[in-house]
Amino acid sequence: MSRTGTTPDRPTCAPSRAARELDLKRGEFELAVNLGLIRTVPDEGGGGRRVARAEIDRLRSGEGFPDILRERVATVGTTEGARLMEVAPTRFTSLARYGLLVPVTFYLNRYRTVVWLYLAEELRQFAAERSNAGLLTARRAPVEIREGLKAGMDRRPRNWRGRHVGFLTREAGDDPWARAAAVACLLDPAEVADVVPDPRERALLADRRPRLPAHGAPGSATAELAEELMTASEPDEVSWFRADLAHTLEEARRRHPVSGGLLPTPPPGPRPLAPTATATTTAT
Repeated sequence: MSRTGTTPDRPTCAPSRAARELDLKRGEFELAVNLGLIRTVPDEGGGGRRVARAEIDRLRSGEGFPDILRERVATVGTTEGARLMEVAPTRFTSLARYGLLVPVTFYLNRYRTVVWLYLAEELRQFAAERSNAGLLTARRAPVEIREGLKAGMDRRPRNWRGRHVGFLTREAGDDPWARAAAVACLLDPAEVADVVPDPRERALLADRRPRLPAHGAPGSATAELAEELMTASEPDEVSWFRADLAHTLEEARRRHPVSGGLLPTPPPGPRPLAPTATATTTAT
């Protein structure tokens, strides 16, 4: 049974209870947390992130609840996204592969095909921008897009990683080692070892490592493909993550150095919520 704060010293709800009270599916709730639409607080008892009763009341009292909240976390796949933007699915895919449409999550179907999902709200905003009209209505995509796609360009995995690291670092809060771990978890372990030669620091990063979305049984072909998608691969992207990791490590070492074989104690509160494999609603 979920614990619900009913006393003055614990006016909070577990995520499952909060999702029910906000009329959200679990995936919708987790995406809302990632997007900063729902604020969570640490559970000092170590039971997981929780949601303050005041936060639930704030959201429930908002105009248009729960429809407005649901709309803000609604996701769509290629077919539905193309319909929202009034373009052919092939044009939608071209824009996404070129990097103009950024996925918010993904899953692998039974054929181990990657299905990218996008925020419906963002697609509507993109279509409404007058500067994007030519991208949507021209008979042919601009030459730079055609040339990029002909060369095999697909920025969807990279854009997802860039977006997801923002989710993870925000959830890491004020713990500098957790923030560094959020960056490190999207790098190949060999890259992390190169940037972080001290084994004690690498052990601390592993301890603070956030949980990435799970896809398939551990060790399965599906899980291996998902791991590949969640690991920075392009040279300039890897360089960016390495530089960001080095920068966050400088702050972590300054604030909480690892010395004498002792690892810094994490701030009170548990690790972030573990995202589910899919975020929500419609996928095609």
